[in-house]
Amino acid sequence: MKHFNLVLGSLIALFFMSCSGPEGPQGFDGFDGLDGRDGQDGEPGIQAQIFEVEGLDLFYVDADNVWETVLTFEDFTTFEVLKEDAIFIYRFDGSVSFEDGSVEDAWGLIPQNFFLNEGIIQYVSSHTLKDVAVLIDGNFNLSNLDIAFTDNQLLRVVIVPGVAASGKMDTSSMTSIMASLGITDADIQKYKLD
Repeated sequence: MKHFNLVLGSLIALFFMSCSGPEGPQGFDGFDGLDGRDGQDGEPGIQAQIFEVEGLDLFYVDADNVWETVLTFEDFTTFEVLKEDAIFIYRFDGSVSFEDGSVEDAWGLIPQNFFLNEGIIQYVSSHTLKDVAVLIDGNFNLSNLDIAFTDNQLLRVVIVPGVAASGKMDTSSMTSIMASLGITDADIQKYKLD
């Protein structure tokens, strides 16, 4: 046992002796980062954009049996859209009144399905770097679709940089995505079409 204590004591002493000595040379300073927002004072850390378009009409395309409209980004924003960015489209479904007298706007994330007597319709979207197309597709002849689905629509387009969109962001509701992005209703650019 004496030899074990002697060996253990020697190892501990050796360990502490190896930790002493002169301090090494000072390292180099790191490179400066890119200038940008620092996220202080309640500013959002994610650079994103939401714009709203009111009075939007979709037009029937007989050859494809779809209703369609195209929004060109440069008509509504100077925000640069990159190929890795995510585009989310929300359709205004109306206002909901609660028992306490409060009223909330209801926004549905596209794709959005509706089950009608004639069949099923679905709002879908696709985008490029320059524009986003919003379509209504269905499993029946859509030429006489109720104008409540095609005329005077209110849409919100959310552009999220690819870096932020790759994380776990709740996009299921307009309220959640606005909270994630640090955007308030006052920050949304609103356009009304004639």
